Amino acid sequence: MNRFFSLFCLLALLSQSTYSAAPKRDFYEIRIYHLSGKAQEERVERYLKNAYLPALHRAGIKEVGVFKPVETDTAAGKRIYVYTPLRSLDQVPKLLQQLEKDKQYLADGQEYLEAAWNNPPYQRIETILLEAFDKMPRYRKPTLDSPRSQQIYELRSYEGATEKLYNKKVEMFNTGGEIAIFESLGFNAVFYGKALSGRTMPNLMYLTTFTDKASRDAHWKSFSSDPAWKALSGKSEYDHTVSKNNTYFLRPTEYSDI
Repeated sequence: MNRFFSLFCLLALLSQSTYSAAPKRDFYEIRIYHLSGKAQEERVERYLKNAYLPALHRAGIKEVGVFKPVETDTAAGKRIYVYTPLRSLDQVPKLLQQLEKDKQYLADGQEYLEAAWNNPPYQRIETILLEAFDKMPRYRKPTLDSPRSQQIYELRSYEGATEKLYNKKVEMFNTGGEIAIFESLGFNAVFYGKALSGRTMPNLMYLTTFTDKASRDAHWKSFSSDPAWKALSGKSEYDHTVSKNNTYFLRPTEYSDI
C-alpha cells in the first residue's frame, strides 16, 4: 500500500514538474462589433474609450487593442475590432463578474449598457478565442514610429480544410520555422494564435504591424523571395494546409493601448 502511494506521489510530482516547466501561454479574445453605420460606430467607441477599456485596466489588463478597418476598406465604419490579451481562459468569466460589480463602469457605460431594444448600439458581436503559439507564447506591443493614421495592422486568418491539415499549418509556424522567418524580416508581430472558438474553424490567426502601406508591401515582397521561406514552402508535407486566407487591414484608434 505504501509503495503504491509513494509511486502515485512520484508520478504526481513528475507531472507537476513537467507542467510547471512548460512555457505559459497567453490567450486572446478578439471581439468584432458589426455596425450599421456612423451612429452605432460612435456609440460603441464612446463605450470602449470611456467605460470598457478603463474598466479592464482597473481589472488588471493593462493593454487592450482597438482597431478599425482602413478608410478604403468597404468594412470601414461597419466594424470595430477589440483585442484583449488574457493570462488564462479563467479570466473570461471572471472579467464578466468584475464588470457587473464595477460601479464606475456601469455609470460610464450607461448609454451603451442601457440601450433600448429598438435602438441598439451594434448589429451583432462576434467573439473569437485564441491560444498563443508555442514559438511566441506572449503577445508583444509593436514599436512603430509613424503616426497612427498611417500605420497598418494586418490581421490574417488561415483556414484549414480539415483539422489534420490545419494542425500541419500550425506546425509549419512553430517547429517548421515560419515564425522565425517573420521575425528575421521584421514583421513586428503582436501575436500568433490557434482559434479555440469562432465561426471559421479550424483556423489560426496572427497580427503583424507596419509603419505604413509601403512598408507592409515591401516586407511581404521580401518574405516571398526569402530563401528560408522558399525552402519551407517547398516541402510537400505542407501542401494544401491553407484552404482560405482572409486578410484584414486595420489601424489602431487614438485610444488603443496596442
